[in-house]
Amino acid sequence: MSDWKEFRNELNISAEEESAIELEKELIRTMVEIREKQGLSQADVASLCNVKQPLISRMEKATHSPQIDSLLRVLVPLGYKLAIVPLSEPKKPIV
Repeated sequence: MSDWKEFRNELNISAEEESAIELEKELIRTMVEIREKQGLSQADVASLCNVKQPLISRMEKATHSPQIDSLLRVLVPLGYKLAIVPLSEPKKPIV
């Protein structure tokens, strides 16, 4: 393997899987941005949200996909919520 493109091709990721990965990355980047804009450390967020700091660290490092309940436990005390919005090009439903 000489570069990322070769490695990515070897993973054989579908377009849907790649979209899901990108959405998760965007969510994590947004969470970090929210924390930083509010001038909070990971420990501050953990205390505010009544979770342990390693959970915040794992979420921000994307060492695993965060569960929805974990996301809500962090976002709500920070003044945010999750929303479902259409993609720029909605797909036709599978019938």
